[in-house]
Amino acid sequence: MTLTDEQAAIRETVREFASEEIRPTALEANREQEFPEAVWDGLADLDLTGLTVPEEYGGYEADPVTAAVVNEEVAYGMLSVATALSVHSLATSCIAEFGSPDQREHWLPEMAAGRPVGAFALSEPHAGSNPAEMSTEARRESDEYVIDGEKQWITNGERAGVYVLFAKTDRDDPGSVTQFLVPADVDGLSVGEKEDKLGLRASDTTSLTFDDVRIPAANRLTEEGKGLSAAFHILTGGRIAIAAQSVGLAQCALDEALAYSQERDQFGGPISDIQTIRHKLAEMATKIRAARLLTRDAARKRAAGGAALEASMAKYFASEAAMFVTNEAVQIHGGYGYVTEGEVERLYRDAKITEIYEGTTEIQKTVIARELLE
Repeated sequence: MTLTDEQAAIRETVREFASEEIRPTALEANREQEFPEAVWDGLADLDLTGLTVPEEYGGYEADPVTAAVVNEEVAYGMLSVATALSVHSLATSCIAEFGSPDQREHWLPEMAAGRPVGAFALSEPHAGSNPAEMSTEARRESDEYVIDGEKQWITNGERAGVYVLFAKTDRDDPGSVTQFLVPADVDGLSVGEKEDKLGLRASDTTSLTFDDVRIPAANRLTEEGKGLSAAFHILTGGRIAIAAQSVGLAQCALDEALAYSQERDQFGGPISDIQTIRHKLAEMATKIRAARLLTRDAARKRAAGGAALEASMAKYFASEAAMFVTNEAVQIHGGYGYVTEGEVERLYRDAKITEIYEGTTEIQKTVIARELLE
């Protein structure tokens, strides 16, 4: 699927930034479990923190295919950064699509400029794949909502300045899920310690605790009971972003494996001369190509207004491709692929999360089957 001249130019700009500014920070950021804020500022300078913000609010307002290209190339640099950007973009998408004129004017210009960082607070300790089971409640009291509950697995949890929160207006009614905007500095909101994770270690993932948090009723983003359908609509775009990130991460692993296979001598020549290695490289490249095509097809369908089926197919296939490719990259590197000072070890650990967040592989298969049967 051919990119337009503009999309191809954006891809080259972001790939250059990823190679020169993001990747050099990856090993230290991973080791120290610290997000590279200077990289975030660089993304803002490229207008990428406004990826899903309308132009009238200072944003880039990228079409879905361009957004997929950007996510792929940022992930080529480091998945932690791409994840932070995609979650920030989920938050700006919610405000742009469901917010009132006052809400959009208040939040979007500054978020497009990179600060405050946005977060998406949907998952809970006992409500991950089935958010209708959430227990966080927002009770209406006069001109305020009072929020109590806990959220978990929140990307940008520590860095965020505003959270798009999903809560029930009636704890016992699954149909009452509603979307709210909660500033990070409100009284009663506590951010938990950063999770110590297998991969994605430079991304801050935390819990959030809401204890009698009061926000103005004007901070409600959707009508009461419309939050869950809004979340599913926004997450269709999020799944395309994760698919694109899986492709970018896998491409980075393939490039590392290609370079190493031509540099590493064994049995009288480079290991790229060995048929087994050549077959691995061929399989890796083919899976990446297929994943990229599925992802861009889903993005084009998204631009036309649909894509629930295609987004789930893309995320399912691309995330499994990322796991396959990074595993083979480690194998090609042998012992050097297993040590923490190498790139492919980090890529292998990072790849696993793509099969889990924003809907597990099993959830994607459920969505695909449902769409086929209906």
